[in-house]
Parts: sequence; C-alpha cells; structure tokens
Amino acid sequence: MPEGDTVFQTATRLRGALAGRVLTRTDFRVPRYATVDLSGRAVVGVVSRGKHLLIRVDGDTTLHTHLRMDGAWRIRPASAQRGPRWGVGGRDQVRVVLENDTYAAVGLRLPVVDLLRTSDEARVVGHLGPDLLGPDWDADEAPRRLAAQPARTIGEALLDQRNLAGVGNVYRAELCFLNGVSPFARVDAAGDLRTMADLAHRALAANRERIGHVTTGDPRPGRQNWVYGRAGRPCRRCRTPIRSAEAGEPKRWVFWCPTCQPGPDQQREGREAPR
Repeated sequence: MPEGDTVFQTATRLRGALAGRVLTRTDFRVPRYATVDLSGRAVVGVVSRGKHLLIRVDGDTTLHTHLRMDGAWRIRPASAQRGPRWGVGGRDQVRVVLENDTYAAVGLRLPVVDLLRTSDEARVVGHLGPDLLGPDWDADEAPRRLAAQPARTIGEALLDQRNLAGVGNVYRAELCFLNGVSPFARVDAAGDLRTMADLAHRALAANRERIGHVTTGDPRPGRQNWVYGRAGRPCRRCRTPIRSAEAGEPKRWVFWCPTCQPGPDQQREGREAPR
C-alpha cells in the first residue's frame, strides 16, 4: 500500500493536470456511477488526506479514491488516441477517466471510488488522525493519539491511520529502527512518542518531492532503507541479520534488527520476507 508521501505526489500531479480546468469528458467504470457525467464542470482542487485522494469539482462534488495495494493514477495527453496510450493490459483495469482539453487523468485498478458532496468529505476522511503532510499537522495531537491504546504494539499504532495519517509499512519499520524500539513493544514501553511522531513528520516531508522512501540519507538503489525489505541481510549498524515476520490483521511484513531494537521481538522467530 502506498505511503502518504506517494499519495501526496499523486495529488500534486493530478492537481497540475486538472485543477482550474473544465472537464470535457468523464468515464466512470464503476456500476453505481456508470451514468454519471461531470463534463462541463471545472475541477476546483485536488488534495491528499493521509492515503486518501480528494478531487473536488464544481457543484459541491468530490471524487474520493484510495489506491490501497494496486491502484494508480496516470496522466496522459488528451490529444493522444484512447486505449493503448494509457499503458494498461486491458480496458477493465481502467476505473475512472477525467479528461480536459489538455490532459486525461486515468484511474487504474482503484479499489475505492466514491462520489460525494464536498461538504460531506468528513464521512470518508473525518476519522483520520493528523495528516503528516497536511496543513492540519498537530505535533501535540499526534503523540496523544498514539498513546491512547497503551497495550497495543507500537507497530500497530503507527499503521493505524486514526493516529497518524500517512504512515505505511515502510515507515513503520524505519521509524521503529531509528527510535531503537521493537515494533512488537507495547506503546507504553516505546519511549518518547512525541519524538516518534516528529520523526514520522520529518521523514515523510523529506520524501514528498522525490521518488522512494529514503530514510538512510542515501538515495542510491538498495541503500535507501535501514531494515525494510532487508530480511536476512546484515544490519547497516551492527551487522546482525535483519529479521522479519508477518504480524497484525491483515498480516503485514514487519522488519527489525534484534540487536538495535531489543525488546519483545527477541521471543519471535523471524524469517526472510519475499524480496
């Protein structure tokens, strides 16, 4: 599932292609919206909210999408021939098309497509915690939310979008490593949560305008991360083999160094995750 900085970049691209322009053609390949036509209306804004995308259109209308694991938005010239130019294997992959005189924004494999009143956006994003890349970032509220369930693991708390909107599996692993905390440690034993939240904020902000989630300071391929995706490889700090295990519901791969992140994870047998 894309991290919040990736969704932020997607919103930036969509905003550049759509905002301030009148839609000349729309195509919703979702049964309940199959007859909807937004052509003739202007796109007034595009914003990300954590991992959610909100495309606002004249007439108090918002298109809400979520990429989850496989979704994507592609921008193509409106003048190009429709179909193969979108770079997809079959038309059934296209869920939404928003086109103006200059660009076509094509939503591929989108698992979540909702049309709602802009005034009702809270219905789909109102539950989210402070947005790590949004104007509502609150350095006091974020650690308060993380601390609300002290008995859960810090790894679970970081992935919960009701606490911090934008953290995904990559940043969960990297934040725990950088704070020297086991992802399996209880929240109330995970150290300074304000420091954790502040690091999350700074990490996503540092990557919001570049490709990849660089946490080591080295953007070269294979060197961007400390532990994520490195099961069985030596820790960059202590050379201990990185461990991994599936945890949580739904199960997600967790990565950690048993030396640099001491704690309850010492009781877990990690195994190498798919590379």
